[in-house]
Amino acid sequence: MMDEGVRTTDDRAGASLTPSLVAPLPDEEDAKDGSTAGVTQTFSAPPPPAPAPTSESPPQAPAEPAWTAAQKAPPPTPAPASESPPQDPLAEPALSDAQKALSPKPALPAEDSDNKVVENYQQENPKMVQLFLQVPTDGGSVDTDAVRARRSLLNEAESVIRSVVRSGGRYEARMWLCSTISSVHLLDPRDQRDLFLNLLEMKDSRRDVAARLLRMIFDKKPKKAGSVLAKKLHMLEKFFQGNPERTVQWFSHFAATGDLTHKKGARALAHFAFVNRDVCWEELEWKGKHGQSPAVVATKPHYFRDLDVLQTVENFLEYVPDFWSSEELADSVKDGEILQIDTEYFVDQFVYSMYEENFKDVWQVVEEFLMEEQFSSLSQYLLIHLDEQRLLRFLKTLGKFIRPNALCKELAFPCCWLEVLLSAHIDQISLDELILLNCVIAKGRQLWHLMNGEEHEEERGRMDDLVKGTNHLTDADHFALIKDFMTTKFPDALKWIGIQSWVIFCDLSKKCRSADSCESLFTGSNIKFRKALDYSLVKNDGHPAVHTSDTDDKVLTRSSRKRRRDKKKRRHRYDSDEDNVDQLLELGTFNGKGATESQRGSWHLSTDDFSASWDIADVPDHLSNHYLRVWLKWACFR
Repeated sequence: MMDEGVRTTDDRAGASLTPSLVAPLPDEEDAKDGSTAGVTQTFSAPPPPAPAPTSESPPQAPAEPAWTAAQKAPPPTPAPASESPPQDPLAEPALSDAQKALSPKPALPAEDSDNKVVENYQQENPKMVQLFLQVPTDGGSVDTDAVRARRSLLNEAESVIRSVVRSGGRYEARMWLCSTISSVHLLDPRDQRDLFLNLLEMKDSRRDVAARLLRMIFDKKPKKAGSVLAKKLHMLEKFFQGNPERTVQWFSHFAATGDLTHKKGARALAHFAFVNRDVCWEELEWKGKHGQSPAVVATKPHYFRDLDVLQTVENFLEYVPDFWSSEELADSVKDGEILQIDTEYFVDQFVYSMYEENFKDVWQVVEEFLMEEQFSSLSQYLLIHLDEQRLLRFLKTLGKFIRPNALCKELAFPCCWLEVLLSAHIDQISLDELILLNCVIAKGRQLWHLMNGEEHEEERGRMDDLVKGTNHLTDADHFALIKDFMTTKFPDALKWIGIQSWVIFCDLSKKCRSADSCESLFTGSNIKFRKALDYSLVKNDGHPAVHTSDTDDKVLTRSSRKRRRDKKKRRHRYDSDEDNVDQLLELGTFNGKGATESQRGSWHLSTDDFSASWDIADVPDHLSNHYLRVWLKWACFR
């Protein structure tokens, strides 16, 4: 835009040729009177005043404004009438070059305008993170050197990731894989049962998988396990022999004064003694000077509290074998409560019944539980202790039961990539490759935090250097890069796109550390956004104002829902005003003490149709995942 108060030759020429657009120059009479009305109509500021008169010249009338030599030049002479056709009085007047430059340009189509804004912003901010969130309609010219350099960078990033996982992060990475496996949802209950039964039949599964599964059953379905125990009462004889603590915990629950019923083992013992008083009453040992008769105890049940429980149970173990196979004892254990006294003892007994005795009732309970329990719960609890050989065998078996549907190709669920991979490509990949894939596709944020640990200082330095040296790519370069990935096998294509998304995540984690930097990124990447919980942005009509990368803001009336989190974030109290920003970013605590205004921010974004709010700590994860989703769908799941 031209500076105020400056006028060029083209301006004057335009003024003489197009009176409808530029105000006329002042006439000669007005100039003598010192009038500048014509000038002030044309410019937002008046022209500079005339030079002050010197002592050598007499006073003169007010001079006309001081024009430059170019401005004093006469207007161009019109062409002879014979050389130009007569003009239509209604036609648009001809514009000079200067007027054309000042005239508003025709508006570009919306899509071209948005792309132009992004292109201009990226040129002005060469260090801005490149997101590539849209698939271009055409390729354009490709800088093969830039594409080759990016491939080299991704190779180096892969080396860093493998080093982190190999040097101390292997266990965590395997746990992350088990967590992702637990989100598989395309399993029929019968297939789920068969999958885990196959796992139970593997070597060494008796020692860990079966034992952990039984603990789950004891905890979640104790009555099912109790029904089996009621048929295997011989387990209880060994359970109580020589163990006074267990005996007291189970048989000391006699009714107190005013109560009419006994509980747990005390109920079984009292009832059996009454029914069989002719043969076992004398085996009851009492704490007092004399015993109690059946008739007295029948009317006063609380007298059983005077029973010497330890000695009585020992007598029954030695002299009353029928009690240990009685209906009374079986009824007392059917609720499974006795399993909590010493879970490990009963786990060992049930495992023995499964594998040594092949007791069908135990296997039936196991099979029913495997069909009823959620796959996520079984996977998270049973897979984390598997050795790598059994884990890979489990995944190969799992792949045979998965039948991907149309939703998988749309990546409707976070685990869709894994379901497709296991169902059709598991034979093409090793467990190491699968762990790496899961790190960059599903657990990028966790991998970032692991790499930032003290024990991975070298890898963190290497990755920082890689991110700082990230070369610029045009849309055409990036498109060529993705098409290059598509020439590889499916698992490799997943890996390279995943690593590229994780490099973007690392870059965003370094640069998106304030509300201003995030909003600049949104603007430069053509991401529409609006601040969450910021009522200052609500317009008078009640609708929230939407920030876009274009100059024309749009009003959004779509309501948003609060984003559900997969797990609770760790929360810490910070008592110092000099808190480390990196720590605040990692934990996502930007509203606590020590978080400055610039570190706070939460937005609704067009990347997910404004359906969730994203704070500063979540923006890198969300945008890198959005990139991953866009390009996996285009390159691998079409």
